[in-house]
Amino acid sequence: MKKDVWELDEHYMSLVKDILEDERFKKLDNYIQHHNSTRMIHCISVSYASYQIAEKLHLDTRSIARAGLLHDLFYYDWRETKFNLGSHAFMHPRIALRNAEKITSLNEKEKDIILKHMWGFTLARPKYAESYIVSFVDDYEAVGEYFKSLLKKTLVKKILRR
Repeated sequence: MKKDVWELDEHYMSLVKDILEDERFKKLDNYIQHHNSTRMIHCISVSYASYQIAEKLHLDTRSIARAGLLHDLFYYDWRETKFNLGSHAFMHPRIALRNAEKITSLNEKEKDIILKHMWGFTLARPKYAESYIVSFVDDYEAVGEYFKSLLKKTLVKKILRR
């Protein structure tokens, strides 16, 4: 079976292997994130793209790779679950942080990355460049996943009409 680029990156894998092998992280593969990918695939995409940016900018690649994997570590369908205390955008980073702390110990930067990855939708401003990067990459990946799904549906309809 062909490996993805991120799986062939030895440095990246050395930073995140323990998380990728954890059964609690693997459970994310059971949840659809943005129409056409699982939450696990989404988290890996955000993590690896953020890691690559951090590497080019000589930032903290370990913290960004690990927190990028854990930023959406929650086990519910966000389209259906409603909260009394606030919106999904507000609540899920806190839930993800709590779940992440059950998997591994986190430094302050990793906690900030997870908690602030919804910056723009929430008012909590990130403290670190790495937190901004994950927030922007997460938005970019979400938009890409959505439009990929939309394009796929449009193409299928077009084919079926023929």
